[in-house]
Amino acid sequence: MKTVYDFTVKDRKGNQVSLKEYAGKVLLIVNTATGCGFTPHYEPLEAMYKEYQEQGFEILDFPCNQFANQAPGSEDEIHQFCTVKFGADFPQFKKIDVNGETADPLFAYLATEKPFEGFGKGLKNAALNKFSDMNNRKYGDKAYIRWNFTKFLVDREGKVIARFEPTMDMAQVKAAVAQQLKEQA
Repeated sequence: MKTVYDFTVKDRKGNQVSLKEYAGKVLLIVNTATGCGFTPHYEPLEAMYKEYQEQGFEILDFPCNQFANQAPGSEDEIHQFCTVKFGADFPQFKKIDVNGETADPLFAYLATEKPFEGFGKGLKNAALNKFSDMNNRKYGDKAYIRWNFTKFLVDREGKVIARFEPTMDMAQVKAAVAQQLKEQA
């Protein structure tokens, strides 16, 4: 059975990193952007990281510029923005594509394991759905991720157990992480 540990990614300097290095940890894997309306998610993500890191929790941050060009900077510029503005201290990886023919295989796998089920109800969510439909139309059946700050929760065995769209309340994401850490302590 395939797990996230079967994947290798690149750190922000371009070095190969096997996700086996994170075996035994609860992971939250996130595609991010510095110029998105959801960029303030960095604040609760960093707070969660500080609170739970010693319990075996890691956040893996993958910047992506495929959504309205909201992450145009270099890896160093993105990293500096995240550390200065939000104090982000969790691992940040090389900017990637999450959709289309050039999609990083990790994100294709994550989205296949936990497909998109919607942004939720409400006018704001309906507007995001319409905008993401237009943005992602060019990717066809390889439109794996609908928008920035999609989060995947992975258990200590490397199995994808939950997907959180950017519209999900961060308190619910934190509760799911806490529950997973408690269950797999």
